[in-house]
Amino acid sequence: MSSSTDWFSQLEQQLEKQLESFLRANPAQEELLRQQEQRERLQRLRRRRLDLQASAERARADLLKLAGEIRQWQERVERARAAGADALAQRAEAHRAELMARGRDRWQALGKLGDDYRQVEQELEELSEGRTTGGANEAGRGPAATPSAAENATTEDLEQAWSRFEAEQDLEQLRRRQAGG
Repeated sequence: MSSSTDWFSQLEQQLEKQLESFLRANPAQEELLRQQEQRERLQRLRRRRLDLQASAERARADLLKLAGEIRQWQERVERARAAGADALAQRAEAHRAELMARGRDRWQALGKLGDDYRQVEQELEELSEGRTTGGANEAGRGPAATPSAAENATTEDLEQAWSRFEAEQDLEQLRRRQAGG
């Protein structure tokens, strides 16, 4: 296997030498190649900028949704405490804290997207001014972390307990109305 690897390496080196020799003999072709590389880099950076913008929009929407959920669970904590359902209030509080931690993580990820976006903008500016820097950091970010199956099961269990609590509260309120009416 090493003989085929050596053969391929030798071929690659020979082709590189021939290309360098051709470009030295034809400076106009070298300039065309350089311009083509810059156009391709510009296209990659523009695509990356669009991807970052779309990711940031999704992250912002997720954060707004998460903020709504946090407010909802804070209200639930307060309602459960007011009703004396301390165990449910503690579980709801723990869930709210988990949501807040998730929100902090997503906020940091959004900040990283902003840093990446500024880097791409800087590289685009340098390209438009004719300056070039070293290799662009074009590594993409993966999607924001999604809850695990265990987190979903815990949330569903808590949602069911909350639904039972609300039903009991409604029933108690109905009983009070009937007794008073």
